[in-house]
Amino acid sequence: MLTSADAAVTGLDAVALKPTECRVERAADLPFETVAVDYEGREHLPDAESLAALAEDREVLVTTPVRADGFDPLGDDSLTEWLPPGVRRVLVAGHPAYLSAEERARAVAPRLGEAFERAPDAWVGTEGVERVALATGGTQYELLSRTTERDLRSLRDAGLDADLAVYAPTVLTDDEDAILDAVGDYAARRKPVGRALPDGAPTDSTATGRAREVLSEAVRDYALVGSPGTVRERVADLGDAGATTVVGYPARGVDAFARQA
Repeated sequence: MLTSADAAVTGLDAVALKPTECRVERAADLPFETVAVDYEGREHLPDAESLAALAEDREVLVTTPVRADGFDPLGDDSLTEWLPPGVRRVLVAGHPAYLSAEERARAVAPRLGEAFERAPDAWVGTEGVERVALATGGTQYELLSRTTERDLRSLRDAGLDADLAVYAPTVLTDDEDAILDAVGDYAARRKPVGRALPDGAPTDSTATGRAREVLSEAVRDYALVGSPGTVRERVADLGDAGATTVVGYPARGVDAFARQA
């Protein structure tokens, strides 16, 4: 069985994979005990057999939006039976891009609470529903932001002893153009960054002037970027602030991650 020591070069505890970008079996090529599979729509769910095979020697979690048909504990929850034994859930409200208009209109709080009652070992995604997620008492799963370290310390200072996991797009290179191509657009979608960017400015390596300055700072707020050593230092800082698990998403593709993770 792989151990977390195998990933010591970056310090990351887990990897997140997107089924539209790679087969989840690729997790077997990566040195992590924990694999989180993102949700990108019902049509992109990996097959149960692949998840079960991974779960034989790894911890596997699958993101399940509680407002989506198939995972709605107050409606159609038929897909919960698709999850193999031993595969845990990440309960989220669900990104609007992957939900129908009807699904987006559904109330989150009662569904998140009911889903956690049924799966008390689940992680709970906090994006957009921080207070509701915190009320479950489960592992809080947060997106890395410029305030994450401060927020983690505040939660610990307030006496929270639940596990705190952090999700971060990760780019293992010092090449600024490669970093911006990988996560510039991701960072630009964050509201504070969008407000700071000049109107119509490119958000990749073609950005210049003020736009490039804003993006170069923002990608370091919302992603883990740089050499493996630099990423390791950032992960250590998150751990010192209170994170129990740091999950890296290989933003340049799983092949680049496998070479350096």
